[in-house]
Amino acid sequence: MAPRLLVLEDDVGLRRSLRMVLEDDGYDVIEAADAERALAVVSDHGVDLMLVDLMLGGMDGFSFIQRARPHTEAPIVVVSARDGVQDIVAALEAGADDYVTKPFVVEEVKARLKALLRRPAMGGPGETRARDDVFVLDGQDGPLVFDRGAAALSRGDDEIHLTNTEFRLLSVLVDNAGRVLSRSALLEHVWDQGFFGDERIVDVHVRRLRKKVELQPGSPTILVTVRGLGYRLDTR
Repeated sequence: MAPRLLVLEDDVGLRRSLRMVLEDDGYDVIEAADAERALAVVSDHGVDLMLVDLMLGGMDGFSFIQRARPHTEAPIVVVSARDGVQDIVAALEAGADDYVTKPFVVEEVKARLKALLRRPAMGGPGETRARDDVFVLDGQDGPLVFDRGAAALSRGDDEIHLTNTEFRLLSVLVDNAGRVLSRSALLEHVWDQGFFGDERIVDVHVRRLRKKVELQPGSPTILVTVRGLGYRLDTR
């Protein structure tokens, strides 16, 4: 089945051009000219991926992402003429997974979308998974368990929601537990093609992930910063 892709863009010419190009690339594309329509699509039909502009009439793209994110795990790629670091950080903090600035080369957008779809499949009912897919990251206050085969993170009986990018980031960190990974290394592994903007984008995703894995995010003991070098995941 073709991946269902929502394109939220109020420029009708760009929106329809993206639809034609992406349908040729194998996507089932749904267009939305405003955030209200896009929220209805997410609620009523569900989507696998989203391309979202920030500067919209009515509800802006930031607000759309914030309202849509609690209801879907679908990766969100922002496509916007706003290229300031503050805008990029704000979009990622709202729940976006990636950010492409206008004007853009359509091949870059297609590469980002394909990278975000490369998420390991979730185990089906009754399927046996290797023990190597399950990692205990922390034993305090109920074990913090990352089950990569089920794409799930939980502390005790409570499941913790991960976005697609957070899942990929945690997977890379777990695979390299105890090793320091630089921002550029994380960009290469998590985003596949790398991110062509500011490497501080990694910091935003690490900060979001810390809020989910750390008991005290302000004093991290699991996902730690190694000043001047990068980040390291320590299991406890």
